Amino acid sequence: MRYFGLPSIGNRCSVPYVADQNSQLQGLGKNPSVAALILSSLAGGEKHGYALVKDVEEFSGVELQPGTLYEALARLERLGLIEALASQDRRRPYRLTGVGAAELSAHLTAQQRVISTGQSRLSRDWSFT
Repeated sequence: MRYFGLPSIGNRCSVPYVADQNSQLQGLGKNPSVAALILSSLAGGEKHGYALVKDVEEFSGVELQPGTLYEALARLERLGLIEALASQDRRRPYRLTGVGAAELSAHLTAQQRVISTGQSRLSRDWSFT
């Protein structure tokens, strides 16, 4: 079973998502789209919290608040989707695991189906001028 929602990320914006009930991303509570943003960022290489926030903001326009970020990082780590690395200083880098990459791929595939359907129906049935 799939569900659709429009979770709020802080007070900044909402990001639609679709998740499969068997997906580990569903276990991330009301903001699985935050997890997708974080996993997408880490797919590009390991990063610490501040670098994650800046990267996510750059590619998505979403500004993650610290509480949202660190709560999601803790859940992602607990699920084995990311892992914390040893720190050289006080910043703690994270990296995507193989399981995390597979979950992100499945999540993005589900998202793409919704996007394709929505775009197709809009172009067929609506005119924006």
